[in-house]
Amino acid sequence: MDIFEVIIWTGAALTLAGLAALIWCIVTVARARRAGLDDAALRTKMRGVIAVNMGALAASSIGLMMVVLGIFLGR
Repeated sequence: MDIFEVIIWTGAALTLAGLAALIWCIVTVARARRAGLDDAALRTKMRGVIAVNMGALAASSIGLMMVVLGIFLGR
């Protein structure tokens, strides 16, 4: 296994981790909305989810860049 395959698989794992975090964000917000929380409680819940959401998007983007970089450099 050469370094480019390692970059590709690491990027794929990072992308999947980011995708899992995005799914967690969706489920958490859906549960909070169904719970019928008042506006202040919902905003408090969303504040924590937004930070995870941004990190998940960044992880997914960086992972996809690693996959593309590994494919381009490995060929």
